[in-house]
Amino acid sequence: MVKNLLEIRENLNKNNRLDKRFKNAENIKFAHNSEKEFSKILDFYRIKWEYEPKTFTLHFDREGNPMVSFTPDFYLPDLDLYIELTTLNQKLVTKKNYKIKKLKELYPYINIKLFYKKDYISLLFKYLNK
Repeated sequence: MVKNLLEIRENLNKNNRLDKRFKNAENIKFAHNSEKEFSKILDFYRIKWEYEPKTFTLHFDREGNPMVSFTPDFYLPDLDLYIELTTLNQKLVTKKNYKIKKLKELYPYINIKLFYKKDYISLLFKYLNK
């Protein structure tokens, strides 16, 4: 039997425990240094954030098992906004653009913003010049 239900999983890992949702960036193992720097910018502006709190299933196999999923880098609860950073090569940008497009199709109520390298550098420049 094929499941036609969408799936959103809570990521209750070492970085996101329900009792300690909002953390200092120094206590989290980020996948990329740009994510750590971005979290410091959010902290500087006193914006509450969560690191990789949810995973969205984008594609299921015929038996209903998740095949493709997407975990945005950050969630800003006060803004109800997910943020995905892409500061690396174009191949990854294309892949992330596809996943975000698919996420918006399947979960239209989810607000998500992709920050490209130029967006990230602009934010970093403003932050460093404060």
